[in-house]
Amino acid sequence: MIGNDIIDLELAKTQSNWQRKGFLEKQFTAKEQKLILNSQNPFLQVWLFWSMKEAAYKCYTQKHKKRFFAPKKFECTVISKDKGIVVFEENTFYTVSVFNTLYMSTIAREKKEETVIFSEIGLPSAIDLDLKIKLAAETGVSVEGIEKRKTTIGAPLFYYQEELLIKSCSISHHGNYGAYAFNLGFKF
Repeated sequence: MIGNDIIDLELAKTQSNWQRKGFLEKQFTAKEQKLILNSQNPFLQVWLFWSMKEAAYKCYTQKHKKRFFAPKKFECTVISKDKGIVVFEENTFYTVSVFNTLYMSTIAREKKEETVIFSEIGLPSAIDLDLKIKLAAETGVSVEGIEKRKTTIGAPLFYYQEELLIKSCSISHHGNYGAYAFNLGFKF
C-alpha cells in the first residue's frame, strides 16, 4: 500500500496559522513539537511532519478501510533531508519527501523496497487524466479504456475492461498543486 500528500506552501502560509494556540499540541507528539520549535525553519518542519503523517494515514486507511482523525498517534522520525519513518501502533511506514519553494510532497509506503510510480502535476484538475496517461504508458492499454472507481473510503482504483491495473493508488490536491502515486498490479 502507498499514500501521498502535497502541500501548496504559499497557501499554507496564508490559510494555516500553525503558531496559533493549541495547534502543535493537537497535531504533533512532544518529540515532534521539540523538533519543530528547535528547527532552523519551523514552518517547513511543521508541514514536513504534516505531509508525512497524512501520507502514512492514507496508506494505513487503504489497507484497513476505516477513517479516523488521530494525527498525534502517527509519530514521525526524520532520517535524512528527504527520508523518514512514521509509526502508528504496530505499523511502520517509510516516507520520501520532495520540496521546493512552492510545494512539499510526500509518499509513504509499507515496504521500503516497494516500487512506486510517481508524478507531480501542476494543475489539480488534470491529475486524473495525467495519471491515466502514465498508467496507459506503463501497462500498454488505451487511455480511453481506463476507468476510475473509488473504494468505500474514497481511495482511487483504476480498471481496464474490469481488470484492476493497480495494487494501490493515492491522489492529493492542495491549492495550485496535485500529486499522485501508484503501484502497478501484479500482471504488469
